[in-house]
Amino acid sequence: MRNLILLVIITFFSTSCSQKVTDTGASKKIKKPNVLFIISDDLTATAISAYENKACSTPNIDKLASEGVQFTKSYTQYPVCGPSRASFMSGYYPNATKTYGYVSGRKNIGPERKTWSQLFKDNGYYTARVSKIYHMGVPKDIERGSNGADDEASWTERFNSKGDEWRTKGEAELVQRNPDGKIERRGGNVMTIVKADGDDLVHSDGKTARKASELIRKHKDEPFFLAVGMVRPHVPFVAPKSYFGPYPYDVVELPKKVEDDWDDIPKRGINYVTSKNAKMSIEQQKKAVAAYYASVSFMDAQVGKVLKTLKEEGLEDNTIVVFTSDHGFHLGEHDFWMKVSLHEESVRVPMIIKVPGKKPAVCNSFVELLDLYPTIAELAGLKTSEHIQGKSIANLLDNPNEKVRDMAFSVTHGGKSFLLRDDKWAFIQYMEDASKGIELFDMEKDPKQYTNLAEKPEYVEVVKSFQEKLKTKLKEVRTNDLGKTY
Repeated sequence: MRNLILLVIITFFSTSCSQKVTDTGASKKIKKPNVLFIISDDLTATAISAYENKACSTPNIDKLASEGVQFTKSYTQYPVCGPSRASFMSGYYPNATKTYGYVSGRKNIGPERKTWSQLFKDNGYYTARVSKIYHMGVPKDIERGSNGADDEASWTERFNSKGDEWRTKGEAELVQRNPDGKIERRGGNVMTIVKADGDDLVHSDGKTARKASELIRKHKDEPFFLAVGMVRPHVPFVAPKSYFGPYPYDVVELPKKVEDDWDDIPKRGINYVTSKNAKMSIEQQKKAVAAYYASVSFMDAQVGKVLKTLKEEGLEDNTIVVFTSDHGFHLGEHDFWMKVSLHEESVRVPMIIKVPGKKPAVCNSFVELLDLYPTIAELAGLKTSEHIQGKSIANLLDNPNEKVRDMAFSVTHGGKSFLLRDDKWAFIQYMEDASKGIELFDMEKDPKQYTNLAEKPEYVEVVKSFQEKLKTKLKEVRTNDLGKTY
């Protein structure tokens, strides 16, 4: 009897200790990393002070750059909102999905392909979109508070941030196609400036920052993929009046103007908005740049609010943070404005990736926006489809001097104009048969792209080499999941 009692006691303590060890092991189980993806709309790398612009103040983005890996040669796959976003959310080039123009979402991507956030959703993550991730018309969809060309299957929840945009109360001025200055403001995709009354929460991006912060607090105890879309600095240039103070237009320095600048480039290479066809005076050009900077500063402040919430909730050590833009924006370079062109200011974007435990660095290797999908998936331990065309750049976060890509590839004009950009050259070809012309720039000697070398006899072999590379690249990007070519 005494031996039986002793056996029961030993068994009890043995079971209790075993349970205690098991519980301790579970509590130490590594949590899935969160993902905070922040994207600005129409933000050129040349407007960020962490990159090369010291006139525009972006302290929050700069701080993130100092804590993460800052990519200096990151390129969009299409310098228009819709196809760019469809590309990096699906992991496919625009020519593979035939997604061009001001659309995105599921239509051309196809139901069988998992989008970036959908992959996380299907692996136990709470996924949410706040404002513009897939294409939304700015200002129209923002004014309506509508979903735009969003993809419902990508999200657990989605939230829109309604704003009055160009109708916002305040001092307004139209600086595009308004030579006599008689028109105060106009809607649509034009450069209307509004120095708005009221605070940040009057605007879509202010509301987006507030909602994103609310979701971080609400879902901090579960793995989340939170995509936060800022619509500024996309036109109209609307922000609270206080953000315009640091940027008096009369001290703005416009890009260098070269006489007969367009004479050596094909007609197709002249952007759709220019100082000439927009009838912009020098004063209006300066006002546009100043208003763009004010919009960038406003957007930067909203990014800061979201990052502050992440820190306050103690989530920095378990959250991958990504900041980028869908494409760049011309601010008077070559008298070009807006996007669409394949010139540097339109296709190059800022990209910052901050991963817990990774050292800060600057990476000068070529990367593309569609590389984000496989990279962040790999960092989170998720397996992607072998068919997606983005490449993981995860190793660059530890070894920033290595290369994943030898060059960047972008398209425009319905996928019929092409850019190949390597360390030495920027090669642009309009139409697959080059019938609309070619541009070639020596990016070491001529980084602002003033001299087109494509027609000079001494560069014939360079042009031929890039044309062969282009044929190879097009064959690659047109191959679909079944091995068939488009």
